[in-house]
Amino acid sequence: MFTLSAPMLLRAYAAGIFPMAESAESKELHWFDPERRGILPLDGFHVARSLRRTVRRGVFELRFDSAFQQVIESCAETTVDRPKTWINDDIVRLYTELFEAGFAHSVECWREGRLVGGLYGVSIGGAYFGESMFSRETDASKVALVHLVARLRAAGFTLLDTQFVTEHLGHFGALEIPRAEYRRRLNRALEVRTDFTGADQTHAIAALLDGTQG
Repeated sequence: MFTLSAPMLLRAYAAGIFPMAESAESKELHWFDPERRGILPLDGFHVARSLRRTVRRGVFELRFDSAFQQVIESCAETTVDRPKTWINDDIVRLYTELFEAGFAHSVECWREGRLVGGLYGVSIGGAYFGESMFSRETDASKVALVHLVARLRAAGFTLLDTQFVTEHLGHFGALEIPRAEYRRRLNRALEVRTDFTGADQTHAIAALLDGTQG
């Protein structure tokens, strides 16, 4: 029986392809290469005034990569608003392996010792492939996204892939581009050298908030 490995998954991302399961119970993964790809331009990121105030107040404690598996398992949970998930056991296994190898990262919002929101994704060169996010408190996932973008900008990333554009992401400036244009941007981004863990987050978030429109 064929078993997908983490190195194979990295090669797929570098080729512009990503996997999803039909449901949490599904035993197989399906591959996607959309004709139009969602991206979030790092130089055109929009932060609403109310959210900017929330970020500045430090409502949540922000951490990076401190509870990756907990984040992906939280993203896999069903909710009233999301009764079905595409994250199955293989997805959890593969992305945890990527995290352990340094190719996946989580952004986490904590309050009083509880993980209340966050997101995770894959990082190759100057490209970050956003996978999923969750929120157990108001604005927790939004705050995590703002901190992600601040870190990507500070670390020299050039591409934030959102796969698809949702109404939620549209508020931040997400847009769709043709597959060919996405491939060109991806190929350029893969050549960029970055350091996700080396950014000064305090400086990064201040630079983002001071330079964005609300």
